[in-house]
Amino acid sequence: MKSIVFDLDGTLVDSAPDIHATAVKMLADEGKAPLDLDTIRSFIGNGIPKLVERVSKTCDLDMGAENQARLLASFVKHYSDAPAEHSVVYPGVFDLLDMLEYRGYALGVCTNKQEALSNAVLEQLGLAKYFSVVVGGDSLPVHKPNPKPLLHTFSELKARHKFYVGDSEVDAQTAKSAGVMFAVFTQGYRKGPVSEMPHQFAFSHYDALGQIILTSFMFAV
Repeated sequence: MKSIVFDLDGTLVDSAPDIHATAVKMLADEGKAPLDLDTIRSFIGNGIPKLVERVSKTCDLDMGAENQARLLASFVKHYSDAPAEHSVVYPGVFDLLDMLEYRGYALGVCTNKQEALSNAVLEQLGLAKYFSVVVGGDSLPVHKPNPKPLLHTFSELKARHKFYVGDSEVDAQTAKSAGVMFAVFTQGYRKGPVSEMPHQFAFSHYDALGQIILTSFMFAV
């Protein structure tokens, strides 16, 4: 089976506005001033617990385990209330997914966002129908850049030929560790230059990714 797995935040969906709005609500509950969108965007990529930790450090909140658990619960509650109010699907994504579905590719999502929240975002943005497997940051005991979640996603898809699409250093390292082809979406949430990330392909618009995938699988049987 020819299988394509996608990261979610910064890859399929520009979710930073909703994640930012959620962080602002969490901070307001603590009597703290909001952080700006660019700061929150720079915290995305390692899952919500790490994002909450980064926000806490920046805003001088209690870093104790009990308080961090409370803040995480607060964040998840606010985010669950409105997971995709301001998020948008990147241009060209629907056309690409329609093409891949028509050609019989098995499609999955592997993200560090919690599985339930990931499914909520996909559902609300009309993406859920394309993906038969969604693996989140809490689906296994480990998360990306550990390769196990990505390999598990491919296993669930019964993949023989594997291709991963992401936007960040976390995704690039995950793909490298898993030994799968990787295409980086250059308009996502990476922290540094694309040239410093391990990858086989790079693209700035989803119009280009279809041809990359078709060429990569040309001789796959």
